[in-house]
Amino acid sequence: MTRTAILVSGTGRSLQNLLELERAGSLPTETVLVVSSKAGVRALEHASAFDIASQVCEADALTDALDAARVDLVVMAGYLKRWPIPDAYVGKTINIHPALLPLFGGKGMYGHHVHEAVIASGMRVSGCTVHFVTAEYDAGPIIGQQTVPVLWDDDPDTLAARVFEQECALLPQCVGMVARREVALVEGRAVRR
Repeated sequence: MTRTAILVSGTGRSLQNLLELERAGSLPTETVLVVSSKAGVRALEHASAFDIASQVCEADALTDALDAARVDLVVMAGYLKRWPIPDAYVGKTINIHPALLPLFGGKGMYGHHVHEAVIASGMRVSGCTVHFVTAEYDAGPIIGQQTVPVLWDDDPDTLAARVFEQECALLPQCVGMVARREVALVEGRAVRR
């Protein structure tokens, strides 16, 4: 099993989805640590309900926490802090983003900000992206994407709900691929093995 840490900042809906799939035997991972950038968030309750160690720490203490837990894979599942990712974790860290990167990514592009920007642009399609994390916001090599239509009467809430449905399928699929070493970061590209 791949020792995994999941990074969160809020409700932990993606965390809960991953933990349920892991418990059902659908993922080749063992989540050993949940790290939140904020205290008192619901995601920490999910970690507790699954008897998984959790802690709240600032981004500058994150690397030490991951090293202490001896993790093989780091999954950013709604983690909203900038982590100056050390080289040792490049290729071992993935992120889910609620848009089709490279569109609508970068600093300040998270949650409803993304969906508002997609709707304002007039795009008729959106979706989600799982990518390897690098030093640049939302610019790491793409592992997988899933699309959804942008409907004429969408608002950020309705679009977010449709995108999140796809995130619930795409993130576990990509976690599994990376954990099984079916895809890896090689010379700056996501490569299928």
